[in-house]
Amino acid sequence: MSNPIVTIRPARVDDATLLCAAERETARIPGHLVSQPHELHEDAFARKVAELAATGSYFVAERDGMVVGHALLDFTGPQAALAHVRTLTIVIHPGYTGQGIGTVLMNALLDWVRANAQVERVELRVRESNAAAIHLYKKSGFAEESRFRRRLKLPDGKYLDDIGMTFFAAESRP
Repeated sequence: MSNPIVTIRPARVDDATLLCAAERETARIPGHLVSQPHELHEDAFARKVAELAATGSYFVAERDGMVVGHALLDFTGPQAALAHVRTLTIVIHPGYTGQGIGTVLMNALLDWVRANAQVERVELRVRESNAAAIHLYKKSGFAEESRFRRRLKLPDGKYLDDIGMTFFAAESRP
C-alpha cells in the first residue's frame, strides 16, 4: 500500500489531533466539506479511529514522515440490511492536493474493499463544485447515482448540489 512518494498506513488514535486540524482547514474552503470548522472535534476523530481500528478501514497517507491525507470506510448504520454498505470519506490535507495522494488513498481503500467480501457497496457524497474529487471518483469506478439539489447552504447564502456516487465491489473483484 505504498509508492516511493506516499505510504499508506492504518490510522492511530494519536493521529486524531492532526486529522481534526486538517479537516478544520479543509472545511474553510467553501463546498469541500459539509462540516464547518467549529463543528469538528478531536474527541470525535479519536472515537472514530478507535471504532474502525478493528476493521482496518481508516487510513492515513504519509509523505516524508508527514500525514498528508486520510480516508475511511464507515458503517452506514447498525441495521443488518445495511451491513454490506460502507460510506467513504477522503480528505487530502491542505497544501497537498493535486499531487496524486487521493489516487493512492483511493487505491488502498478499494483494495481493502476487494479483500473484504462482506462489503458490496461503497457510497459517498461530493459537492458539485469539487471537480477534482469527482474526477478521482469516476476514474476509480464510482458512478453518479443521485443528486441532492440545493442540499448545502454556504455561509454566503449560495447553495450547492450534493452528488451521490456508488461503487459496487462485486463488479471489481476477480
